[in-house]
Order: sequence, then structure tokens, then C-alpha cells
Amino acid sequence: MRRPIATFLSLLVLIPALSGCRSRTDRSTGTVVLTLGEFNGVPNTISATTAVKNAGVFITSLIIRSFSKDPTGTTGTLQNVEITSYQVTYHRRDTGTRTPPTLIESVFLLVPVNSQATLNNGPLMRLDQVLNPPISDLAKFGKDQETGSAVVVLDATMQFFGRTLSGDAVATAPISFTMDVTP
Repeated sequence: MRRPIATFLSLLVLIPALSGCRSRTDRSTGTVVLTLGEFNGVPNTISATTAVKNAGVFITSLIIRSFSKDPTGTTGTLQNVEITSYQVTYHRRDTGTRTPPTLIESVFLLVPVNSQATLNNGPLMRLDQVLNPPISDLAKFGKDQETGSAVVVLDATMQFFGRTLSGDAVATAPISFTMDVTP
């Protein structure tokens, strides 16, 4: 009698663990998953004075892909995704605490199901980000006034948001990259 009870209890523990294998697809609503693909022109180093002169920092291109959650199922145009916005948040990697304000950018891209779309010259930073500390300090004073450093190391985290044509909210997983900001 003890063996069947032990086996049953083991199965109760194992079932939730196995169901976690699909956590990426189970967390998002709808029938598609969005991913960020290839990035071209993402700067590793940014000049603060050039960013002010150019009214921001831009990514040459990036690809957003849409995949059906059930690759063997039927797909249709109602699974196409309209991307409406993206956001970029910034975190310091050095000892400083001041960060640029979050960038929230409205866009319109249509990503067909099981296909991709390309965003060209998407802002990574606009004037609101480069005219605020710590980047404005680098452009004005040649160093971060908070830390005294001539280099500010930032992690930028980007995430896209949209809806399928059937109305399901979808978002990409956040993706991060590191940039050195110099005077």
C-alpha cells in the first residue's frame, strides 16, 4: 500500500516540473510568440556630444520575428501582430545611480505569423535621454558629475509590445546590451 502512495506523490511533484518546460510560450497570451532577432548598428560606445548633435542614438535595423505557438496547427491572418510600441530602460553598470529616463517609442509594424518585420533607424535614445544626467554631464563637463568618471557604462533593455489582429496582447522577451558612453 505504501508503494502506490509514494508513486502517486512522486507524480504529483513531477507533473508541475514537467509542465514548466513550456514556460516561455505559456506566459504570453494568444497563439504567437514574438522574438527580437538580428540587430545591426547597435553601438558599443556612444559619444555624448555626438548623441546631442544627432538628436539621439539610433539602431540601424533590428528584426522582430513571430512564431506560432503550435507549429503543426493551422495559422491565419488573425495571428499577424501589430507592433504598437517599444520601451528601452537603462541601468548603470558602474557605481553611479543616475540613469536616463525610460524611452517609450510608438511604432507601427506588422509582423505576419511565422515571418518577420524590420525596424529601421529605431531610436535607442532621444533628446530626452541624452539631455539628462548622466549623459548630459559627459557632453557638458567631460565627466559624470556623480562619479567623476569620463565613461558611463549603461545596460539598455529593450522590449516590444503589440496585439494580434484577433486582439491578444503579445510582447517580446526583454533583451539587454551594454554601452559605454563617453564625452
